[in-house]
Amino acid sequence: MSRLFAKLSKWLRHSWIGFSEDDAKPLQWTNIRRRSRICLVNALRTTRSTFCLVQSCRGAENSRVNTIAATEFLPLVVPAEAAKDFVVVSLHDVAPSSQQVATTILSELTHCGVRVCSLLVVPDYHHQGFFTKDRQFVAWLRGLEADGHEIVIHGYFHERPRRAKESLRDQFLTRFYAQNEGEFYDIAYNEALRRIVTARDELLAHGLKPRGFVAPAWLLSEEAERAAHDAQMEYTTRLRTVCDLRSGNVFPARTLVYSVRNSWRRGVSRLWNATLFRFLKGRSLLRISIHPPDHSHPRIWKQITEFIEGSVGSRTPTTYQEWIAEQRLKRGREM
Repeated sequence: MSRLFAKLSKWLRHSWIGFSEDDAKPLQWTNIRRRSRICLVNALRTTRSTFCLVQSCRGAENSRVNTIAATEFLPLVVPAEAAKDFVVVSLHDVAPSSQQVATTILSELTHCGVRVCSLLVVPDYHHQGFFTKDRQFVAWLRGLEADGHEIVIHGYFHERPRRAKESLRDQFLTRFYAQNEGEFYDIAYNEALRRIVTARDELLAHGLKPRGFVAPAWLLSEEAERAAHDAQMEYTTRLRTVCDLRSGNVFPARTLVYSVRNSWRRGVSRLWNATLFRFLKGRSLLRISIHPPDHSHPRIWKQITEFIEGSVGSRTPTTYQEWIAEQRLKRGREM
């Protein structure tokens, strides 16, 4: 078994799975110990904080800075919270048909230490009916948002009809990879804008405040991304990145995600994510993407909860919306 795992890991490092579409470079594998990285990062942060404090004290001596101005430097010398990295757990395909299992998942995530998630809501999942027709579902979403969860627009129908004369690449991505769920993969700008704006306005009309847009299966065309920006969405995500649509900043952050449609996919997913999780431990943002069917497979769900429980001690659970806001504040402080 160990020999099989080693061969699979070696193959994954050099396969298409290990490459980023954003920088066209393979993932860099390293043997640097995580504890050494944490010590180095904390040392740099402490040095920066100390320098800022010394500079503020000198300024106070020379110009008699008042107490209020001096306290502006205090956040830079609070190492406990500032030193923490983040984990975003997102629950996908939230719709009336998945509400029951979603409620169970959120309850179990709370027991694992994750009290806030990004909830990816599909307005009319597979044409089953617009979510606003279910008043209880809408009230449930409002309650979750009030508790700190984030509502995210996740496509409109989620599914994508097959096209005539598709290329092999299109067939692979939309049929094999996404199982016909890549709604925004090659959608035209005007239609993408119409769907996102309609979803946004309906959510707002029912007391919800969506700030982000995530395409089904993370398959997002350039025109659809432009439409999300023009629809006043704050951010979007892809499989390997998080993009601030306001500033244009793109943050490398690959997500853990599972394919559970059959046994071989589940087996490969568990091996791949075990390897990927070890690699991502050194990253400042850890993303874990959950789909409702994941919960019905005990070995998959066990691995997900183990990853979460192993992360919350050193990472702060947050939402994409809050994480983007934190990056903007951080960038503002550095300028």
